[in-house]
Amino acid sequence: MRSARTWIVAALTACSSPHASPTDEPPASPAPRPVNDTLVGVIDQPAPPFVVSQWFNSEPLSLEQLRGKVVFVRWFMSPSCPFCSGTAPTLRALHERYAAKGVTVIGMYHHKEATPLDPTQVAGWVKHYGYQFPVAIDQGWATLRRWWLDGHERSFTSVSFLLDKRGIVRRVHLGGTIE
Repeated sequence: MRSARTWIVAALTACSSPHASPTDEPPASPAPRPVNDTLVGVIDQPAPPFVVSQWFNSEPLSLEQLRGKVVFVRWFMSPSCPFCSGTAPTLRALHERYAAKGVTVIGMYHHKEATPLDPTQVAGWVKHYGYQFPVAIDQGWATLRRWWLDGHERSFTSVSFLLDKRGIVRRVHLGGTIE
């Protein structure tokens, strides 16, 4: 498995161009890439707007506000998820290393617990994971459904997306741990 740092460096290289701007049109004929049926309709498509109920470590953000930045979005849940806990150090490192270079890391909490959603508990998990970057509560999985689940059978919900400076999905990590 490629490390997250290698993955994001490759993606940043692919997402940036010395002449790119948020208003640049996509190339007329993108280079062909291998077809992965699980990513059809996701890769090279604009990310839908966030539909979230609360933000931590940030004022509410929209993808429109983030135009001109590369955005890395990762869904996570409570520390009971080994993939979420295992990925936390890498997300912190991505934020620390790339924020100054124009990359915005965003955590999306999606509630899977049997108990009702408690934003105070989510704030505690954000602190537990040591996240200093923006984190939103994706209540009812509204954003996750629009970005990933609707119309598809997906085995993971702790998925990651890398958006280019125009808000186009360029890479998807299908779930599990990012190391």
